[in-house]
Amino acid sequence: MKKITLALAAVAGLAATGAQAQGYPTRPITMIVPFAAGGPTDVIARIVTDNMSRTLGQQIVIENVAGAGGTTGITRAAQAQADGYTIMMGHMGTHGAAPALYPNLKYDPTKDFAPIGLAAGTPIVIVAKKDFPATDLKGFLDHMKANGEKVNMAHAGVGSVSHSTGIFFNSVIKAKPTMVAYRGTGPALNDLMANTVDFMTDQIVNVAPQIQGGNIKAFAIATRERSPVLPNVPTTKEAGLEGYEVSAWNAVFAPKGTPPDVVKKLSDALMKSLDDENTKKRLLELGGVIPTGAERTPEALQKLVESEVARWTPVLKAAGATAE
Repeated sequence: MKKITLALAAVAGLAATGAQAQGYPTRPITMIVPFAAGGPTDVIARIVTDNMSRTLGQQIVIENVAGAGGTTGITRAAQAQADGYTIMMGHMGTHGAAPALYPNLKYDPTKDFAPIGLAAGTPIVIVAKKDFPATDLKGFLDHMKANGEKVNMAHAGVGSVSHSTGIFFNSVIKAKPTMVAYRGTGPALNDLMANTVDFMTDQIVNVAPQIQGGNIKAFAIATRERSPVLPNVPTTKEAGLEGYEVSAWNAVFAPKGTPPDVVKKLSDALMKSLDDENTKKRLLELGGVIPTGAERTPEALQKLVESEVARWTPVLKAAGATAE
């Protein structure tokens, strides 16, 4: 009798979950963005969720929870109720580099989330002060080899995109410039424009306006194809550098245990958003790279996270990089 009761309870629980998923969503959804308002991840989240909200019939409210390279917000989101009403916009740092940078990280990017889908990539650009003696990437690399630690590399702090991608860049070209840390991208970029530091690697969203304005120079973009936003900037491969392709990708996740039907509704809404002409236009104007249909699926995102953790962990550990 007890076994029958338990079995009936289990069936009732599954039915309730199915009914909940079928009617989902019935109220606004919160998307936690683990960075400050106005940054690349926040802007992408707002562009993508604008269309997703219309598809789902409920508003998606952005909540910015910044701190610790994005891991504070992601930790909070990972611990939220897995009902589809709290989701998050993670990215390369929070779901790729974080395990190596934060030894006491309270989540596992590969196990503690229900992937929804890849939203957009923001390519990394190798930029330098406008008075840097080199005129192209080859000349820049020759200068790096000849001057070693005399060259200063700016970054926005340990755990930032410019920090992680900078370390990766140094490992590829086998150089050890002097790393100069700042409290954010703004101050780092300001000193680059003021010729106080020599170079940095950062997201196209942050540096494109300054490149276009002639305030800094760009040597290469770390993608397979040139960006329409910076059509005159060669790819790293075109410029003669193999092995440095990197993007600060952004993707939507839900807490582990979110019902599959809810995940599918969210994933379908994201797919529809990325196919929307207005959404595409806004993302492309930022310099973003829109993933293909195959790259947007939950399964593809899970594989991406696993491959990114595997890529970043040895690079960052070899450099002795830690945020704690």
